[in-house]
Order: sequence, then C-alpha cells, then structure tokens
Amino acid sequence: MTDSQKVINGHPYVRYSRDIYEGEDIINRSRQFYEWLDARRTCRDFSDKPIPKAVIQNILLSASAAPSGAHKQPWTFCVVSDPELKKRIRVAAEEEEYESYNGRMSESWMKDLEPIGTNWRKPFLEIAPYLIIIFRKIFEIDEQGNKLNNYYVQESCGIAAGFLLTAIHNAGLIALTHTPSPMNFLAQLLQRPDNEKPFLLLPIGYPADECWVPDLRRKSLQQMTIWYE
Repeated sequence: MTDSQKVINGHPYVRYSRDIYEGEDIINRSRQFYEWLDARRTCRDFSDKPIPKAVIQNILLSASAAPSGAHKQPWTFCVVSDPELKKRIRVAAEEEEYESYNGRMSESWMKDLEPIGTNWRKPFLEIAPYLIIIFRKIFEIDEQGNKLNNYYVQESCGIAAGFLLTAIHNAGLIALTHTPSPMNFLAQLLQRPDNEKPFLLLPIGYPADECWVPDLRRKSLQQMTIWYE
C-alpha cells in the first residue's frame, strides 16, 4: 500500500489528483471550451472517407469514462462497419421512419421538424463509415445466470452518449443522434440479448465536401438558467 492508495470500508481507494486552475486561467479555459463545443452541429451530409479503427476505439473509451449508477456501466456499444449490415439497418430504419412521417407523428411535431429538414429517408446510415449503436443494459447476468440489478440505466446511458458526442467532435468528426422509433429491429439485427435495449443510433464520419446544417440558435444563458443566490 502506497501513500496514493487507501482502504475505506474494506474497498480500495486511490488518491484523486489533477491540475487545478484559478483566477483568469479557469475563466479562460471554461470560455474556450464552451466556444469550441458550441461549434458542434448535428450533421446529415456524411463522407464515406475511412476512419482509422483506433479513433473509434478511443472515442468509445472516452464515452466509457462517463459516471454511472453504482458504477455499473450499463451500456454496450455495438460498432457496425460491414456494408451489408449497414444496408439492412437502413432498410429497417426507413420502414419505421416512413410510418412515423406518415401517421405516427403529430402535426405539431412535423411542424417543429420543418426547419431541420428531416424526412424518412436515411442514406447516411449506409454512407457513414461507422455506425455506433448504444444499448442500455436493463440488468446484468453473471456467469451462473443470476440476474444482477443496474441502476439509473437511462440517465447513465444519456451521460455516456454526451461524452461520446464530445469525443467525436474532438476528433474532428461528425455524428447524428438518430432514434428511429420503435428501435427493436436493432436488437434483432445485431442479435442482442433480452437484457439489452437500443438507446441511440449514431452514424459517425467526416463531413461531406458540401455539408449544410440549419442556421439554428441555442437558448441563451438567461433563457435556460435560474440562479438562487
């Protein structure tokens, strides 16, 4: 046992240490990070340019750094690059999306989507070199077949997805948060066990030579914040 290790309540702990910033430095760093992240956009115009597999591995490791309920890490990341499987995913997704755009969605929902310009056709599911499908693990199953609880599964996967999107942006790549509803076809196509449910489908790649995004504005700090001082 070293001075950086300790046992607390019978469990091993390590001393937490990292750089600390103060004064103008912390203000500048927080501002610079905001400005960098504010440049992130949801994109639909993908290039088919290959991405090194190591990049995908690194961004997944970044996503896995997210906090989770009781540190259960209740997620599985399925990574698809096989062209035939991507095609099957696109066909199944478009079947669900067609039904949504032609009857499932309310009139107000359709109106809200107009500035974004979406429709039921999803060619990016084949064009993007990688698809990452996040599955939320409702519970765990140990080697003896026993069911083990997971906690705050939805929240944990949502945080991990945020980490993943930030890591994608950091790598200079683009992504689209795609949620065809229902998404059960993904569990079938990827042959996932019953304790896993699809959470989010992310095509990942470089932007196309011409990549257009809506000229949208995010809420201001005043619009989204209430201070209790």
